[in-house]
Amino acid sequence: MSSRAAKITILAVIIVLVISFFVFDLGQYLTLDYLKNQQQIFNDYYLHNRFSTLLIYFVIYIVVTALSLPGAVVMTLAGGALFGLWPALIVVSFASSIGATLAFLVSRFLLRDWVQHKFGDKLQAINEGIEKEGAFYLFSLRLVPLFPFFVINLVMGLTPLKTSLYYIVSQIGMLAGTFVFVNAGTQLGQLESAGGILSPGLLISFALLGVFPLVAKRILGLFQARKVFAGYQKPQKFDYNLVVLGAGSGGLVSSYIAATVKAKVALIEKHKMGGDCLNTGCVPSKALLRSAKMLSYAKRAKEFGFETTKVDFDFAQVMERVQQKIAQIEPHDSIDRYTSLGVEVIEGEAKISSPWTVTVNGKVLTTKSIIIATGAKPFVPPIKGLDQINYLTSDNLWSLRELPKKLVVLGGGPIGSEMTQAFARLGSHVTQIEMASRIVAREDPEVGEYLQQQFTSEGIQVLTQHRAQEVRIENDQKWLVCEHQGETVEIEFDQILIAVGRQANVTGFGLEELGVKISPRGTVSSNPFLQTNFPNIFCAGDVTGPYQFTHTAAHQAWYAAVNALFGQFKSFKVDNRVIPWCTFTDAEVARVGLNETEAQEQNIPFEVTRYGIDDLDRAIADSEDRGWIKVLTKPGTDKILGVTIVGSHAGDLLAEYVLAMKYKLGLNKILGTIHTYPTLAEMNKFAAGEWKKAHAPEKLLAWIEKYHTWRRG
Repeated sequence: MSSRAAKITILAVIIVLVISFFVFDLGQYLTLDYLKNQQQIFNDYYLHNRFSTLLIYFVIYIVVTALSLPGAVVMTLAGGALFGLWPALIVVSFASSIGATLAFLVSRFLLRDWVQHKFGDKLQAINEGIEKEGAFYLFSLRLVPLFPFFVINLVMGLTPLKTSLYYIVSQIGMLAGTFVFVNAGTQLGQLESAGGILSPGLLISFALLGVFPLVAKRILGLFQARKVFAGYQKPQKFDYNLVVLGAGSGGLVSSYIAATVKAKVALIEKHKMGGDCLNTGCVPSKALLRSAKMLSYAKRAKEFGFETTKVDFDFAQVMERVQQKIAQIEPHDSIDRYTSLGVEVIEGEAKISSPWTVTVNGKVLTTKSIIIATGAKPFVPPIKGLDQINYLTSDNLWSLRELPKKLVVLGGGPIGSEMTQAFARLGSHVTQIEMASRIVAREDPEVGEYLQQQFTSEGIQVLTQHRAQEVRIENDQKWLVCEHQGETVEIEFDQILIAVGRQANVTGFGLEELGVKISPRGTVSSNPFLQTNFPNIFCAGDVTGPYQFTHTAAHQAWYAAVNALFGQFKSFKVDNRVIPWCTFTDAEVARVGLNETEAQEQNIPFEVTRYGIDDLDRAIADSEDRGWIKVLTKPGTDKILGVTIVGSHAGDLLAEYVLAMKYKLGLNKILGTIHTYPTLAEMNKFAAGEWKKAHAPEKLLAWIEKYHTWRRG
């Protein structure tokens, strides 16, 4: 018989058996009520036919499990009630493992080849993980029943896990859970009246059913930790409860939390306190954007009733102002401040030498837990010839004191777009290059188109679908060579700013030697509790992602610190459900939740409500009447799925929607909230009003109109 014919035959047999189970209502014999009613008959039969009864039960259990039919749990309880603890435990243990293995083999024979052929490239990482740690994964699932066992049987059959290993691990892994259920069954079998529900034995059995997953999970965690920590000598005493690497947003917040709860914490920073945000990112970029915006207002003088306005400025002084603003904010993140809060701040290069030790300045610190908050750095693509010039990134941009006449900005994301507009307004001839079809590609197409039109109106050359290939220097002139739709395009420049993304700082401080896992994205791999593969080493911020924002680093830092300090009692999964962000161009682009593009890609149903800011009184008065709010809601409800705001102060105005989504408040609540007049914040209420108008009860209003007409006589 060919493989195809065998598969069809087996599938047909399974379908017939499953259909028969439901057509003949065989499930009625696998209920507690039926078994309880027939208990005396079963007991009498078992008393005179022990071996045959156990054999019949054994075969039925295997069939039910192998076909993934409902009833295995009831049969387990029934086994305890009919046969007693030890006979039932032995029979159920072997029957369940054999049945599970048969289901595993059927799934493998029927589906594995097709699944691996169709999705093999996407399953490569999973297959490699199963081949390396498959037994442990399976043991974890068997010991802690997070998923129904029949699902595990079918899914594992699609993987490369060996059949013999599958059976052995299932036999061992399910034993503890089987014991708990069989024991509960023995107590149910002794129940004679309603009063027996309160018997100590039955109460203890049900308590075991509830506590078992928690106990099993804790035992599994200890087992996993023992495996990971093998080969490392754990110190008898510790200098610190927590050592934090990196004094950016994630490191500052996590060390602050640790000090607040009176833990002894050390914060190690090799460069500058405050990290990228204070020194090379958020703070300097916003200071520069503010200066550039003042110039843009001068150019718009007539909009505000002035004939002419001329602003003389020195670019070097503008950049010095940026440094002044950094210096003004520095005390917030300073060594003195954090020392006063109870944090021991150490300046120097740290290296994690074991799961419990960190070496810095020649001194070994012992610690119960470690948080990696080492941030990220600008990613520099491998462009031929780029290393021949002193290119700019967000790290060294702030040392400029001479305005570039011709600036190329490589990258159309938030950083690239913000700096493109800022330098153009300061007087540079800016060419922005993006290899995608539009800038700010994470937003809806209309957003990228709007910003590109705004940039073009300000004299910026925006080149999309251009891929940078080479930097050339000819006669002291610099050229960037790009490919665009099969043709070569050359752009002359004085300075080039590389702003194509950021990569996590994961090298140079011991992660490689220790064996901390790195994700395919180049970030530190972490679970929902922000743990690495070492249970006492956590991470927060850009080094782990997936969102590289200052506010998400601070958000993650709370979870990392609390889990590191109190995880033995209670751990918290990081909540990434409602993450806002903003691109601080003019107009600003702010978003939380889904946009239309993402909703369509994920096949999530939605309705769109749109409000044009050109209708808002305060925006008109401020000459900022441009942009829009777009709200996505669940069809037929006011539940907010996502919001995009394009306009002045969009980042500030988004906060109301972030709060609403976080605490599950709908548009009706926003509509019913008083907003000060005249403010830009009223646009949120008016957007909610647009949704309300679109969902007005037209039939009811028609009857109300008739009622009012009747009252007028």
